[in-house]
Amino acid sequence: MAQTILITGASSGIGKATAQFFHDKGWNVIATMRKTEAGEDLAGLDNVFVAQLDVTDPGSIEQAVSDGIARFSAIDVLLNNAGYGAYGPLEAFAMERIRRQFDTNVIGLLAVTKAVLPHMRAAKSGTIVNISSIGGQMTFPFGTLYHGTKFAVEGMSEALHFELEPLGIKVKIVEPGMIKTDFGGRSFDFANDETLAEYQPSVAKMMAGMQAMQEQQDGSEPELVAEVIYTAVTDGTPAMRYPAGPDAVELLGNRKKLDDLTFIGGIKQQLGF
Repeated sequence: MAQTILITGASSGIGKATAQFFHDKGWNVIATMRKTEAGEDLAGLDNVFVAQLDVTDPGSIEQAVSDGIARFSAIDVLLNNAGYGAYGPLEAFAMERIRRQFDTNVIGLLAVTKAVLPHMRAAKSGTIVNISSIGGQMTFPFGTLYHGTKFAVEGMSEALHFELEPLGIKVKIVEPGMIKTDFGGRSFDFANDETLAEYQPSVAKMMAGMQAMQEQQDGSEPELVAEVIYTAVTDGTPAMRYPAGPDAVELLGNRKKLDDLTFIGGIKQQLGF
C-alpha cells in the first residue's frame, strides 16, 4: 500500500518539487497551499490531492488534514515547508509584520504538526520533516526575524524528537543552503526605512554583499532539496539534521568547527562589513 505525505507550501519551489518527487516515487501526496489554483498541474497527477491550507488559519489546517485522510486513509509523513523570510532593520518592521513572520514560520508549523499528531500517534508511526535552513544555525545581517524563526524551528524539532520517539514518530530537520526558488521574490519580505539614517550604510553593504554571493555561487535546484527530504524520510537512520546543497554542507561544517569570532568574522568579511 502506498504511503502518504502531506506537504505545506506546495505551490512552488521546494514544496512543489517535493510533491512531484514523492509522486514519481509512487507515494500519495496531499499538496497543500493557500491558493489551490496554483496547484492545477499537480492536481492533474494520479494520487495527488491538492487542498487549501493557510498555516495561519486553524480552520483550513483542520479541514485539509481531515480531507487528506479521507482521501488516502492516513498521513505517514508531514513536511512542514511553508514559510518566508523577513529581512531588514528591526526598527523598520511594524509589529504586525513581526507577528506575521513568527505566525507563519513558527506558530503555523506547530499548528499543522499538532493537527497531524493524533493520527500518527494512533498509528504508532510517522515522520515529521521540518524545513529549516542554514539560517537555523548561522545568521546574516538584518535577518533578526527570519533567523529567529529558523533557530526556533531547530530547537522545537530537537525537543519534539524526545517526546515523539517513544511513540514511534520520527522528527527530521532539512537545512537548505542557497536554492533556486523565488525566495528573493514573493517569499522575501524586506523592510527598510531610509529615515533611519544610521542603518543605511550597513543595509547597502548587506544588499551588495548578498548580490555578490548570489552571483559567485549558483544556488541548488529545488529538486536537490526534494531528494534530501526523501532520503531523510526513507534512510531508516536516527539522523536528525540533513544539510541540502554543497554550500549548506560547507557553511554548517565550518559553523561547527570554528569559534563564534572566527566564523562571524568570516561572514562580515564576505559581506564587506
